[in-house]
Amino acid sequence: MKRHVFSAAAVSGMLLGAAAFSAPAVAQDRFITIGTGGQTGVYYVVGQSVCRMVNRGSDEHNIRCNAPSTGGSVANVNGMKSGELDMGVVQSDVQYRAYHGEANFEDDGAWEGMRAVFTMHGEPLTVVARADSGIEHISDFPGHRVNIGNPGSGQRNTMNVVMDAMGWDTDVFSLASELDAAEQAAALSDNNIDAMVYVVGHPNGSIQEATTTVDARLVPVTGPEIDGLIEEFPYYTRAVIPGGMYRGNDEDVETFGVAATFVTHEDVDADIVYETVKAVFENFDRFTRLHPAFENLDEASMISEGLTAPLHEGAERYYRERGWIE
Repeated sequence: MKRHVFSAAAVSGMLLGAAAFSAPAVAQDRFITIGTGGQTGVYYVVGQSVCRMVNRGSDEHNIRCNAPSTGGSVANVNGMKSGELDMGVVQSDVQYRAYHGEANFEDDGAWEGMRAVFTMHGEPLTVVARADSGIEHISDFPGHRVNIGNPGSGQRNTMNVVMDAMGWDTDVFSLASELDAAEQAAALSDNNIDAMVYVVGHPNGSIQEATTTVDARLVPVTGPEIDGLIEEFPYYTRAVIPGGMYRGNDEDVETFGVAATFVTHEDVDADIVYETVKAVFENFDRFTRLHPAFENLDEASMISEGLTAPLHEGAERYYRERGWIE
């Protein structure tokens, strides 16, 4: 009679093999990365909030989401083009220019692979000046120290458009600094700059910091040049920053602005975009409580306004299921 002797390693291997054949298949986790903006801005909150909704359902759809801080709109477009980002928060004007290959995207040509998902909050161009600077209107900028925004950010992009309309270049300023959003409030407070610009939803932490650490005022962005921009470009609208929102600024301030949009590209799987959209809209009340800028969001406007690129098929599928589009 033959005796069979098995080593512990052999037995362990057979058991593992049997388990592999008998256990049900486990779905592979899928990971998405959303481009946002500076950590003091609303773009960062948008990305974090979308991820929070997506990750609530990760056990069901196996999608894991993260939303790191980035350089802003233009950086997010370039990150999606390169494949580093799956989705991103982008100003409506930047979305338009990237899709059509205009302005700072002219050399790259039209990015026809960009896809819209939904629109978020409105974002007025917000100008904050030190009270002792003598700046009472954006037309007072020449001769002053102005932070025009870091390259790749939405505020820099918008300031370039404003400067072109006003007939300015950076030489008209005594200093044209390029600090990012997280640095400029401290620079204003430390008297390193006279004014800062920010394309952002309100209320905003950076504007709050700037107006509480130094006597500062929000100044109007109006005039015939601005009127011309609004008439010429469909993604610009007039805006009012309500008075009483920031210390020392009790009156409404007139300006103009864009909208924050949430975009992706055609190479992102339709099921992933579908689940992302579903996570936001089926937790909509919870989502709108995550930041004051979200409080007035409206589903109908979010899927129809400020979107230049075609809807991604995953988003379109969800909106059709809800009966929001035909």
